[in-house]
Amino acid sequence: MRLQFETVDVFTAEQFSGNPLAVVLNAEGLSTAQMQAIAAEFNLSETTFVLPPKDPAHTAAVRIFTPKGEMPFAGHPNVGTAYVLARAGTSYGRPVAGGRAMFEEQAGLVPVEILRDGTAVTGARLAAPQRLSIGAEIPAELIAAACGIAVDDIETRSHRPLIASCGAAFILAELKSRAVLQAAIAHADVFRREVAKHPVTSVHLYTQVDEPALDIQTRMFAPQHNIPEDPATGAANVALIGLLAQLQPEPNLTLTRRIAQGVEMGRPSLLHAEATKQDGAVTATFIGGSCVPVMTGTIELN
Repeated sequence: MRLQFETVDVFTAEQFSGNPLAVVLNAEGLSTAQMQAIAAEFNLSETTFVLPPKDPAHTAAVRIFTPKGEMPFAGHPNVGTAYVLARAGTSYGRPVAGGRAMFEEQAGLVPVEILRDGTAVTGARLAAPQRLSIGAEIPAELIAAACGIAVDDIETRSHRPLIASCGAAFILAELKSRAVLQAAIAHADVFRREVAKHPVTSVHLYTQVDEPALDIQTRMFAPQHNIPEDPATGAANVALIGLLAQLQPEPNLTLTRRIAQGVEMGRPSLLHAEATKQDGAVTATFIGGSCVPVMTGTIELN
């Protein structure tokens, strides 16, 4: 079996920065085990597999794998996959034209807006497949131990560390400064021994910044998924923008934030996040950014 793939860097306008993604095209002949093996072979934070949609009105079905398991939804894989298909101009014989795509995923339907500069495809922006849900609080002491910081470094005035999701769940914790964020380090043994006792094991740290082109800086650790650190995590940041909107006192608003991630890894990413709140509840969340192509190639399976 021969399959085509492309790799792209997501949430960046420069090659070899942002979050790399492998997109395997026309993957309908693969088993789940083969998809998992290919994702482990790429060893990127995520690899996507493009499949025929169940509903012909949709662009494609998309399955998303980390090196260790399948994800129901993720941000940078959707942005990068939409970018690849829009540049190709077709998916399973149907044109990918105009400004929209629709992906079928485990978490639900994912609408994607194609971003263009004139006729050139530059990136994508997605709407999360599920409304914001806020789960249990997580002890600050656990986050401090897992991430190598002091308990007093965790900002709790707005919220304590907690689980939030817009289709994929993460532990969100605010830190008091960028210096603390930069000093954080994932202790895999604590993740394995203590964080694993909770239903969610990926920790997304963030801090507020005040710069002309930036509002928030983040880091995401997920050693349980074989991701010591992720350069850009769309699903975590789309949950974060939803949480921040929910915490605002206004019952109706549109909140936008520019979010940097991957800086400490030498793969800086820039994500544009937005949330809409109506009558006191977050009704929609969005994440988007630029992409650049990197490699194309062929997978040959015996």
